[in-house]
Amino acid sequence: MPCYRSDSFDSMVKRIRIVRGGTTDETVYNNHTAMGIGEAMNIDKGHKVIRIGLIGYKFMGKVHSNAYRTAPYFFEMGAIPVLQAISGRDSEGLSAAAAGMGWQDCETDWRRMIERDDIDAIDICTPNASHYEIALAAAQAGKHILCEKPLAVSLEQAHNMLHSAKAANVIHMICFNYRYAPAIQFAKRLISQGALGQIHHFRAVYLQDWLSQANARPSWRVDKTVSGSGALGDLMAHSIDLARFLVGEIREVTAQMDSFRPQADVDDTASCLARFDNGATGVFEVSRFAKGNRNSNRIEINGSKGSIRWDLENMNNLHLYLDGDEAGCQGFRVINCTEEAHPYANAYWPAGHILGYEHTFVNLISEFVRGIANGIQPSPSFEDGLRNQILLQAIEASARTGQRLEVE
Repeated sequence: MPCYRSDSFDSMVKRIRIVRGGTTDETVYNNHTAMGIGEAMNIDKGHKVIRIGLIGYKFMGKVHSNAYRTAPYFFEMGAIPVLQAISGRDSEGLSAAAAGMGWQDCETDWRRMIERDDIDAIDICTPNASHYEIALAAAQAGKHILCEKPLAVSLEQAHNMLHSAKAANVIHMICFNYRYAPAIQFAKRLISQGALGQIHHFRAVYLQDWLSQANARPSWRVDKTVSGSGALGDLMAHSIDLARFLVGEIREVTAQMDSFRPQADVDDTASCLARFDNGATGVFEVSRFAKGNRNSNRIEINGSKGSIRWDLENMNNLHLYLDGDEAGCQGFRVINCTEEAHPYANAYWPAGHILGYEHTFVNLISEFVRGIANGIQPSPSFEDGLRNQILLQAIEASARTGQRLEVE
């Protein structure tokens, strides 16, 4: 169904030639909505297009929409994402969102959108409990898939989602966006090069306070039937992904989970001690009741030769300590990761011109589009989502039983 059409639509469209899978046809696109002018210019040059179908139009839907529109300005991906159609249940809100965010069309039933021949990839920005059904349907229809985290609400679902995506031979990604902050990517490079030596410790806290506010609004995030879990799946899933990305696989967990609200059916806080395959130890804490912490996602890694610290609320800076520095000059230095030498930062502005939260999504989505264009599976994939789900389930089981659990 058409979402909207302005009175001046006919004066705003441009007929452009688009190459699709080796054949050329002509399609009319509204340059002021479905793609930016830069994107239209690239398509005029014969770039492939990937037609996106986005399900969900609120917080994450808006973030992802911005990323698709922004990525072609900064990255050569081998294809241009086109904002083809967006889906949501409320037709009035959906239509307004489509107009505001630049989508060509909208559907109030996500199933119809998946059935459409003019959609190449499905982006799932819906509450957690709906990921499974949508992803399976998308895979069966041969659509590439980007899914918000956590991947599912159960281990069985996560297994099936990965199996379906692999069986359909489609590109699949999970949106652990923080690993695409330039500072985190640079930290990965330093660790891989051995700058920190043998890793001994990983610490992560992800603290918010929105649920502790007296005027906290009702949210699906505190409804177990929709979210699957509370702070564990919402926040610790991110910390676990950073731990796996930077340090390696976790083999053992000891955890506790608590709620501070009467009759709460999801956790408000969770904490975990962990041991990695490489012998490093891990400490994780997440909470939605940590007053004064709006979105405090922080990590520290200590190795035999040095340490790093990172804080999302100051996300361009990586704090680095190296034991080999001259005596009297030792201490944490601050590296502003906006230089050409820093991963992804070199695609944007001159050094010192700060990047933001939204750029982590732009960077990730550039890899999603590039993966589809080149037939190469990017990461984090549904495989990473499954490993994350295994750990979330083990942490929940440890908290429930009070036992230390090994993770296979």
